[in-house]
Amino acid sequence: MQFWKRSHLCGDLRLADDSSRVTLSGWVRRRRDHGGVIFIDLCDRTGLTQVVFSPAASPEAHRTAQDLRSEFVVAIRGEVRSRPEGTVNPKLPTGEIEVFADGLQIINPSLTPPFPIEDEEDLQEEIRLRYRYLDLRRPSMLRNLHLRHRVTGRVRRILDEQGFWEIETPLLTKSTPEGARDYLVPSRVHPGKFYALPQSPQLFKQMLMVAGVDKYFQIARCLRDEDLRADRQPEHTQIDLEMSFVEPEDIFEVIEGMVGTLFSEFLGFEMARPLRRMTYAEAMLTYGSDKPDLRFGLKIREVGDIFRENEFRVIRQALDSGGVVRGLAVPGGAALSLKQLDDLTGFCQEAGAGGLLWILFKEGGALKSPMKKYLSEGEVAHLRELFDCSEGDCLMLIADQAPTAAEVLGRLRLKLAADLKLIPRDRFEFLWVVDFPLLAYNPEEKRFEAVHHPFTSPHPEDLELLKTDPGKVRSRAYDLVLNGTELGGGSIRIHREEVQEQVFALLNIKREEARSRFGFLLEALHYGAPPHGGIALGLDRLLMLMGGLSSIRDVITFPKTQKAICLTTGSPSEVSPRQLKDLHIGLTVPRGEEQP
Repeated sequence: MQFWKRSHLCGDLRLADDSSRVTLSGWVRRRRDHGGVIFIDLCDRTGLTQVVFSPAASPEAHRTAQDLRSEFVVAIRGEVRSRPEGTVNPKLPTGEIEVFADGLQIINPSLTPPFPIEDEEDLQEEIRLRYRYLDLRRPSMLRNLHLRHRVTGRVRRILDEQGFWEIETPLLTKSTPEGARDYLVPSRVHPGKFYALPQSPQLFKQMLMVAGVDKYFQIARCLRDEDLRADRQPEHTQIDLEMSFVEPEDIFEVIEGMVGTLFSEFLGFEMARPLRRMTYAEAMLTYGSDKPDLRFGLKIREVGDIFRENEFRVIRQALDSGGVVRGLAVPGGAALSLKQLDDLTGFCQEAGAGGLLWILFKEGGALKSPMKKYLSEGEVAHLRELFDCSEGDCLMLIADQAPTAAEVLGRLRLKLAADLKLIPRDRFEFLWVVDFPLLAYNPEEKRFEAVHHPFTSPHPEDLELLKTDPGKVRSRAYDLVLNGTELGGGSIRIHREEVQEQVFALLNIKREEARSRFGFLLEALHYGAPPHGGIALGLDRLLMLMGGLSSIRDVITFPKTQKAICLTTGSPSEVSPRQLKDLHIGLTVPRGEEQP
């Protein structure tokens, strides 16, 4: 059947089109029969138009319209008319008009959808992902896809205007295990050998700098076999870039300009520049996180000095073992019940602490605390001054080793802010977190590990510490954080052979192993490698935050579940014995049995 060619999209028509003849195509979203006159909402990605079928105006079209059901694909012909007084819908761009149809063509019927195609419906994510092609028809999801299209296009134009070249890098590459696990692809023509899907274009973009490209970017697909959560997927997209002959400030300038333009043009938010800088050490001490949310207070303070003479057992044990005492003040927290305080104590214990200490500053100066009899007047006065506590407030303390105290108080801070509704939803707080440690010591394996990756440059002032105290070496790495979410990270790279060899030695990577894993890059660095650095921003996370969403799955067309399953296609799935034979692969897990 030859369908009628549409003249307009469903969201196009306005009062200025009154009396025009039009042809529209789309999906029937709703059908209503009002005393013999049939109304439908005809939709496409641009919006909807109300269409009227009157038996007096066109008996044949009206007769056919009686067969219409939700999500039928149709074409209609008719005349645009202004809506009668009192029937205008101000919530719709097309709300001042309707189309009186004198022709109707049913292009394709539809089964009854498993859920209404409406934003108002509270749908289980599992059914949304199973019928993702229907979920994507919903106006909110189409808006998300449109935002992704517009933001991606604008990023390309911004970087092009600044002299970046967009260059694609391979998806089939060499496995260089570090960080997350690689997804492996067996080679049919090289039995027993495998490609890896790229966790990032890191090594390729460094080689592009050696190649003299100078400024590279890519909207890059990255694949990592890691545990999932709301803002993580096994395959995700990065705005990946690299520059030669740069310092961190040069990277900051490019990214702040790009992100500032996006938020200004798409959200009307003017980002104050330059963005705030915060060291990793300050972030961990004050917020208990390397991606602090600055939209609310509840700052963490070190109070060990105040308690140096305190004999309360928990505090004494922590300080005597080289630990710390840190805390935060909760405005109005004195109103918390003992049950709520017990629940918060349990939360802290689950996060790794031995418990939670608390002091309630009641009205009239009274104190309530399990450690009340151990508190001196001087200690209380110092605490109230440091935290600016008033009557009605609560002080919460953790006495433990420094890493545990930071982790637990960081989580507690976020929980309290959510529970007490302290987080403004219409506010954007950006910052750069800088001066990360270059290395972290793994006590189980008794060796250092790279905090970012093995090619991150040490801070120039700390080079001598590589020989004497590697754990104190700062890196030239940086993360861009927005509202407690890491938007992306990068670093200045090592381009000098002797520094790279020192770092490999500290990571216990032998020369032969380095050659096996990274030989192609190490070789390239011997041929006139320029100083270079870059960054990768998570496009999915950026869009999630710009759209005011809570999950990156809402900005990805066909995402995986938290078990890494695509419910739409049913992948991962079994393959035929012939395919396995061609790839020289044998299974150790019986077919049909779930892997542990």
